[in-house]
Amino acid sequence: MSDTPGTTLQWLEDRAIRGLIGAAMALPFDRRRALMGAAMARIIGPLAGYGRRARANLGLIHPDMAAPDRHRIARTVLDNAGRTIIENYSWREFGASLSQTEPTGPGLPALEDARAEGRAVLFVTGHYGNHEAPRQVLTRMGCTIGGIYKPMTNPYFNAHYIRTMTEMSGPVFPKGPQGTRGFIRHLKSGGMATILFDVHDRDGVPLPFLGRTALTSTSAAMLALRHDAVLIPYFGIRRPDGTGFSIELDAPIAHGDPVDMTLSMTRSLEARIARDPGQWFWVHRRWKGEHRPGT
Repeated sequence: MSDTPGTTLQWLEDRAIRGLIGAAMALPFDRRRALMGAAMARIIGPLAGYGRRARANLGLIHPDMAAPDRHRIARTVLDNAGRTIIENYSWREFGASLSQTEPTGPGLPALEDARAEGRAVLFVTGHYGNHEAPRQVLTRMGCTIGGIYKPMTNPYFNAHYIRTMTEMSGPVFPKGPQGTRGFIRHLKSGGMATILFDVHDRDGVPLPFLGRTALTSTSAAMLALRHDAVLIPYFGIRRPDGTGFSIELDAPIAHGDPVDMTLSMTRSLEARIARDPGQWFWVHRRWKGEHRPGT
């Protein structure tokens, strides 16, 4: 086993994922995506308990949802997760597949104005569709977008996944004092960066998310205020064919109270989840401490 601290189960899980990724990488890109989606939905996800957790969270938020619908959405969630993982490992081919994809939305003019002024831009998004798809498309347009990330629970998988993210576009910084300092330096220089804000934060503010209280970090709003950064929600939305994407940039969030700004970010994500709940990663322990009905 590696010297990376982790459990035996996490090591075995990482070995299985690495083996599957290695086998998938030998296939043409579209077949690779389909394989990883199916493997995550039918084998890895169920064995790791991800399907059960997704169904429990769906039951928490939608207590009247029928069990077959929870199972169907949970399978879609895992299929999307598998496709996302292999897309981001295959970042060159992924970028090529997005070469004709153009971003849309009211955030585009604000982005162009910020670029012209040399003003910092902070993108916010969630684990929806593929959160790296906007970064790929905007990088092709000449943007260099850094990111701050929360290390994954599985340290073995985290070690090689972060290397992949770094190669894709711009610097990435781990959540923590040292990473945050690097992230802030990048932003202060007028750079562009992205934050995924839809994970549990034990030091966060209790805010409504999908109708239940969830501890939510307001750090993106506070960073935007502190460094006069344009704050733009963006999303990489998977199309029904499973391969194409729509890249949507919402209107910039007006500077003001950090909680109000974070609520605006949350509403942007909630609108996408309402549109297609299978694209959001319901596996996260977003509502820690909440009672979950049976699955």
